[in-house]
Amino acid sequence: MDLSAEYERAKFYVALGKPAEAARILEPVAAAEPRNSEVRLELAMAYFGSAQLTNAERELRVLIERDPSDAYAHHLLGRTLERQSRLTDALTHLRIAAAMSTKPEYAEAARRVADRVGRRPPTM
Repeated sequence: MDLSAEYERAKFYVALGKPAEAARILEPVAAAEPRNSEVRLELAMAYFGSAQLTNAERELRVLIERDPSDAYAHHLLGRTLERQSRLTDALTHLRIAAAMSTKPEYAEAARRVADRVGRRPPTM
């Protein structure tokens, strides 16, 4: 198997709006390259996009364990947990992402979930 070609093929399926197919392609690539964080992130995004939220959470937790300063991984994990209605857990990761990044969508996600949880601090 040409891992690079499969990775590019999976990205093509994501672009076509077929994240479940992308995940299916990426699974053996990630298994063959378990230390490749780029592949693992693409796989997590494909899982998220195809509502395979338990799988997305698993991949994102590995990424965060490897690099706790990855704001995007925290944001996506927060969004994944939010979609599972695990709001308190989601809020933790969304706040971490918002604190590490100036991206307005990170702060907005943290505010949205904080409002739903009812624990929005006055400075957010």
